[in-house]
Amino acid sequence: MDLREVFATNLRRLRNAQGLSQDDLAYEAEMSRSYLSQLEKGAFYASLKIVGKLAAVLRVEPAEFLKLPASKSDRARK
Repeated sequence: MDLREVFATNLRRLRNAQGLSQDDLAYEAEMSRSYLSQLEKGAFYASLKIVGKLAAVLRVEPAEFLKLPASKSDRARK
C-alpha cells in the first residue's frame, strides 16, 4: 500500500468516525468537495497545508493520516 492509499484510507476512516459527510468536512476545511473526494480516492497528493486543515477539523494529529492499518494477525490477537 503506497502512502497515498494509506492517507486516503485513514482520511475516510477518520471522517466517518466523526460522522461527517464529505460536504461537511470540505466546508469546514475550506476546500471543495470534489477535491476531498479525490483525496479519499487516493487520486491526489495532499499538501502539508491541506493535511493541517483536515487534522484541525477532525481533531487528530496529522500523523494519524499516515498510520498503517493493523495486519490481520494483529487484529486476531485483540
